[in-house]
Amino acid sequence: MLTERIWAANSYRNFHYLIACPESGEALAVDPLEWRRCLEAARAKGWQITQILNTHEHLDHTGGNAGLVGATGARVLAHAGAASRIGGVDRGLRRGDVIRVGRTVELECLDTPGHTLSHVCLFAQTQQPALFCGDTLFNAGAGNCHNGGDPERLYETFAEQLARLPDGTQVFPGHEYMTRNLEFTLDREPDNAEAATRLAAARQREPVAMPVTTLGEEKRINTFFRLQSPTVIARLRAVFPEIGGHPDAKTVFLKLRELRNKW
Repeated sequence: MLTERIWAANSYRNFHYLIACPESGEALAVDPLEWRRCLEAARAKGWQITQILNTHEHLDHTGGNAGLVGATGARVLAHAGAASRIGGVDRGLRRGDVIRVGRTVELECLDTPGHTLSHVCLFAQTQQPALFCGDTLFNAGAGNCHNGGDPERLYETFAEQLARLPDGTQVFPGHEYMTRNLEFTLDREPDNAEAATRLAAARQREPVAMPVTTLGEEKRINTFFRLQSPTVIARLRAVFPEIGGHPDAKTVFLKLRELRNKW
């Protein structure tokens, strides 16, 4: 499997991805809002975009569909529950479905509600596993639930699906928010030395050069995975004393998401 990350250089701070078969050169474009950049990147690699995957229905992920379909004739794939809102979807996806790209690439569909109720992530069980996670999981952060989402469902997605994937899984999110997310982690856990080191490095980088993290790294620097941290709990209790001294993981996650909404 070949992967190309494309920085959109727009106000939404989008990342787009091409996932290609090394044998056939066929490629899948993930959330290609700035579709011309995706087309240019594919042509530079000698790849042919034959499929488009929308992780969810928000326009900053689907707005390039028509242009890329017009240029390539690619088929559009999306969560079955979001297909009618997106329009022009050729294949509605459900949990456990497999997307094949060319002769060698297989991607498993994970049904990951939270940011929206109809959201998919793609998991590649390759030698270096990879997760294409849209707006569910960000580098050092978690998706918001403002536009049709549900924070309790987002917690379930994190706890029951994402946290159980291999620690070596590379994380490919739909947007670049690493610096701001690390700042939130350190606001909640100021003694997190690894997050502090990464924040100092991130502040020196352009978005296009931000590193790709793994889930194992996320569990050390992403406050939404650090629900048992004594520091996180103590500082959260200072804001929400009603949670008591031993809140469960779900309560910690929901209160962190509530704080992040206003932070």
